Amino acid sequence: MLDKSSDILILGAGCFGSSTAYHLLKRGFTSVTVADRSEVLPAPDGASTDFNRIVRSSYSDPFYSQLAREAIAAWKDQAEWDDTYHESGVLVLGTGESPYTDQAYANDVSMGARIDTSPDPASLRAKFPPGVPTLFSETCSGYLNYDGGWAHAAKGTSLMISKVIAMGCRILRGKAAKRLVRENERTAGVEFTDGTVVRADLVIVATGSWTTSIFPELNFGEKCLVTGQSVAMIQLTPEEADRYRDCPVVLDFKSGFYVFPPNEDNIVKMAIHSGGYSNFDPSYQSRTPISVPRTITSHGADGLKLPKRMVQALREHLRAIYPELAQKPFSATRLCWYSDTPDEDWVIGHYPGDAGLMFATGGSGHAYKFLPVIGSLVADAVTGQLDLSLKNKFAFDRKCESHDLSRSLLVLPLEESELCTPEDLLPQ
Repeated sequence: MLDKSSDILILGAGCFGSSTAYHLLKRGFTSVTVADRSEVLPAPDGASTDFNRIVRSSYSDPFYSQLAREAIAAWKDQAEWDDTYHESGVLVLGTGESPYTDQAYANDVSMGARIDTSPDPASLRAKFPPGVPTLFSETCSGYLNYDGGWAHAAKGTSLMISKVIAMGCRILRGKAAKRLVRENERTAGVEFTDGTVVRADLVIVATGSWTTSIFPELNFGEKCLVTGQSVAMIQLTPEEADRYRDCPVVLDFKSGFYVFPPNEDNIVKMAIHSGGYSNFDPSYQSRTPISVPRTITSHGADGLKLPKRMVQALREHLRAIYPELAQKPFSATRLCWYSDTPDEDWVIGHYPGDAGLMFATGGSGHAYKFLPVIGSLVADAVTGQLDLSLKNKFAFDRKCESHDLSRSLLVLPLEESELCTPEDLLPQ
């Protein structure tokens, strides 16, 4: 049985790991250690290391809608988060065409979000500053949720890490986990690749898309599939960026495409929420193949390249919203690696039959916006206070009732021969 002085070891200093440490320390736990594989935090190739992530309450599941509104309220506290959060508003497209969008709209309205509907292309175009050319199909509709926008992901994670250090958390950098140390059929610590062992009363695994490859013996199966999601950027001049600066985030649930307004470096980022790409590594021996991240850390510049077809798809989706920007070259690309669950619910709770091992992972591309509050759910699981419905929702061994067709059933294998070249980043 854990008490406030129990030794807790958290693997991973990203969104789940840092937020979990914060909430455990807030509740009076006095011996919390966070270990991360990277010497530099946040890890340069982690999903939590980026310059923007959408912050939205528009979910078809009312649980996430409500939790997002709690997170947004926390993000607004500039004494805690400085200017990490930017409330640009989120323009959600696809009402009347997507059941997900329609339910998200109903949830936003029922929870009191500030909403402005756009039943036609003309009203959609009116949501943008004068001088910004936009193009929407004649059947397009949506709504602007003013209670949302985007957060500077790397800055938010850095701030959270600074908070836990100030609260007394021990941070171990450059510590890549090798195996779990088990005694009497219970996890009792972790051995790292440098040969050191850290013992703990409870190990919480929050290693994101590296989880399945670190612990292949746990046989995750389809519970967590590592996928690379396609992201591209455009560098604007200061004058161009100033015209687009006050645009909302645009999010099309029907196609999965989303695009941000320019950040402080005048960069416009866009991505597609889709099945993504798997990168199966035959060297891992397990019951099912294991997909592993292919990043700038493991493959250098090649780890940032997208498949050509996704470069083309991103440009065509961009053209349907910002035709002017679609004529500009992509300045950079990135495959952002996530740990996806079939139902897009997270994995939070004990590993079956092991009171010394918990997981906080399976972000499925939508965890970061909850950084200020997501660790509270994990802390509830640690202390036995997690609501039974949520315990079942996030259980490691739950039976997924439905599969999200936009992601886990449409994953494609990543082929090196299909990766883009510099010429592919130029407008056609």
